[in-house]
Amino acid sequence: MSLFGKIKDALKKTREGVSTKLRLLFAKNKLGEEFYDELEEILISADVSVRTAEEVVEEVREEAIGGKVKDQAFVTDLLKDILEEKLEEAPVPEIKYPCVIMFVGVNGVGKTTTIGKVANYFVSQKKSVTVAAADTFRAAASDQLSVWAERANVRIVKHEEGSDPSAVIFDALSSAKARKTDVVLVDTAGRLHVKENLMKELQKMDRVVTREFPEAQFLKFLVLDATTGQNAISQARVFDEAVELDGIVLTKLDGTAKGGFVFSLCSELQIPVVFTGVGEKMEDLVPFDAEQFVEGFI
Repeated sequence: MSLFGKIKDALKKTREGVSTKLRLLFAKNKLGEEFYDELEEILISADVSVRTAEEVVEEVREEAIGGKVKDQAFVTDLLKDILEEKLEEAPVPEIKYPCVIMFVGVNGVGKTTTIGKVANYFVSQKKSVTVAAADTFRAAASDQLSVWAERANVRIVKHEEGSDPSAVIFDALSSAKARKTDVVLVDTAGRLHVKENLMKELQKMDRVVTREFPEAQFLKFLVLDATTGQNAISQARVFDEAVELDGIVLTKLDGTAKGGFVFSLCSELQIPVVFTGVGEKMEDLVPFDAEQFVEGFI
């Protein structure tokens, strides 16, 4: 299945809800404030934030002057263009090598699985990869990551359970520099975004990378479960304040019926989506594409 096919298929639940409501709205064939109010409600029902929904509808209103709003195709295309612009307000970082990517997030979002898939992606791009098992808190976390590293055929650096996560990162970076590795992927323990001490631990790991491998591009990606909807925005805001996020990896996109919060992430928080998980297989993690996401959304 093509990249477009995977994203479109993953968004099937969201698209069915939005498309059905849009068809019913256009069938009423009415203009004016009521039309725009209902359009805003449709977006909000798909988990677009109120602020972003208001902005989108206002732009549609301004562009659709002159009664063209009667034309469903015109308004639909206009809506797609505006939504795509919202996604592109936060540009995706260009990966430069060597690169260190630290993955953060709350418990249960699929960080470890995601790292295995991202490792596989870089291997497919002919890049050498080392994985740092810095989640030393969760029982068997490093064992789980080892399985994914083996599947992706990449090296893994790990310590005993309960070890200092920063020490794992230090050893992984030392190894990567000695071997001239292209990419280092750092797993971290899941943490509640409301726990200040855990966030400070992340900041410590951040400092270790900055100090020990200054010549590498250092990116921090937040892994978000797409099924959490609007709650993902509050998670992203807190993690961004702690470590200055460079991007987001969305997991379980195929399990949500409300994918609209992604527009708010990119527009309001200015954090781009970099990768999207569209299934359980190793290859079911694809680079995010704004145009294709919108085509899948509506």
